Amino acid sequence: MELIRLDNITKTYHLGELDVPVLKGITLSINRGELVALMGASGSGKSTLMNILGCLDHPTSGQYWLDGEEVSNLSSDGRARVRNKKIGFVFQNFNLLPRTSALEQVTMPLTYTHANLSESEGRERAKALLERVGLGDRMHHQPSQLSGGQQQRVAIARALINNPPLLFADEPTGNLDSKTSREVLQMFQRLNEEEGITIILVTHDSNVAATAKRAIRISDGLIEAGAFGDISQGHSLAATPAEVVRS
Repeated sequence: MELIRLDNITKTYHLGELDVPVLKGITLSINRGELVALMGASGSGKSTLMNILGCLDHPTSGQYWLDGEEVSNLSSDGRARVRNKKIGFVFQNFNLLPRTSALEQVTMPLTYTHANLSESEGRERAKALLERVGLGDRMHHQPSQLSGGQQQRVAIARALINNPPLLFADEPTGNLDSKTSREVLQMFQRLNEEEGITIILVTHDSNVAATAKRAIRISDGLIEAGAFGDISQGHSLAATPAEVVRS
């Protein structure tokens, strides 16, 4: 079943009297439960496309349906509502607050939504998520007391606190060593396979993309021809890392 559909999406930035087209007509669909890699070099339009998919920005033209709702013309408040309800984000730099415990980091998004949970219910949900990502014994640690991999696990738990159907991971292993990167990517695979969460890995790294089931490659503001192929049905990190991504 379709979760995302873009129809001829464009984005043009206006710099003084100069128009700079970044996205030049993107049409694609992503089904519920997919694990997709969104790939592209610097300047390709990848980040702009992610911002539109994540309702952080709006397109210049075209239509975007997310979970059955046409969201391309929503106001900033409307996009915020959609983000809070339907989208989780994990970033390269973790974006954790200093001097704030892991448990408090995870419960924080609940204050911006109407989750209909009491404070104690929210804390129990956060505790369950931290245990799920292997941090049951680190709930009261602050970021300075956690390794990079542990900080990213906190960020993943925080992204899941509102039970979003869609999770974006923007270069999620960019600040991690190879061993920790594999552990984090395994976690994304488990969340996708066991929980059915739709995950979009935004990356330029072919080894990261090889853990996805499908690659979407963008170049010069357009989807590359043949960029929708399976990646050998996804690469399990229990095996040797793939060297290349096949379209």
